[in-house]
Amino acid sequence: MMVKICGITNREDALAAVEAGASAIGFNFYRDSPRYISPTGAAMIAEKLPDSVWKVGVFVDEMPETIAKIALDVGLDVAQLHGFSEARGLRIWRALSAGAPPPDESTETAEALLIDTPSEDLRGGTGKTWNWSDARRYHDKIIIAGGLDASNVRQAIEEARPWGVDACSRLEKSPGLKDHEKMRNFVKTALSA
Repeated sequence: MMVKICGITNREDALAAVEAGASAIGFNFYRDSPRYISPTGAAMIAEKLPDSVWKVGVFVDEMPETIAKIALDVGLDVAQLHGFSEARGLRIWRALSAGAPPPDESTETAEALLIDTPSEDLRGGTGKTWNWSDARRYHDKIIIAGGLDASNVRQAIEEARPWGVDACSRLEKSPGLKDHEKMRNFVKTALSA
């Protein structure tokens, strides 16, 4: 099970997520997000992470050239693309809102699909859940997100049978600041499900 902790904004949270057993760390480069981190800040954190932990850049409606520059500067392993973002030369996780139609040919290059709670205001990080069993109608490699924490990740995995899980807002003390105990409990429960 791939376990991603998203919305990392500081080194202490990143290292705690790694220590808890997270497979991937998410850096949000969408400026309107309360979890936004600058590429420079993300690079300073990424250089302290083990190579075995994937560094995922979250992009919303971003140009391929900008994604490529940030990916190089930060040392990203994966681009998580929301909206009209496109990327080349990088592993791609395409984000879709739960209930959206299955992807067309434009997403064939995606390694995985990340299915999240639909929202008019936010691109992820809402803390709200959705009907996880709907994920089974998509792609082979599915990552589920949206309102996950230790209290519900086991049920979400049983219903969706995903390749991975992704959590953010329910593991926080406040937007952008993680609760290390919640992270440990989430990762442990996800890996044992």
